[in-house]
Amino acid sequence: MTGQGKVWLVGAGPGDPELITRKGYRLLHAADVVVHDRLVSDALIAELPPSIEC
Repeated sequence: MTGQGKVWLVGAGPGDPELITRKGYRLLHAADVVVHDRLVSDALIAELPPSIEC
């Protein structure tokens, strides 16, 4: 591995995947790995590309 990675903390809002910020959406879709807890809606996780490790 070369270089340093970045960690972003993205709030998932009140649970409605349509209410996430545009920047949060962009960051999630550009991620290699997404770590989340049970409070993040399944619908939001289901929208992520299959190449992203969750």
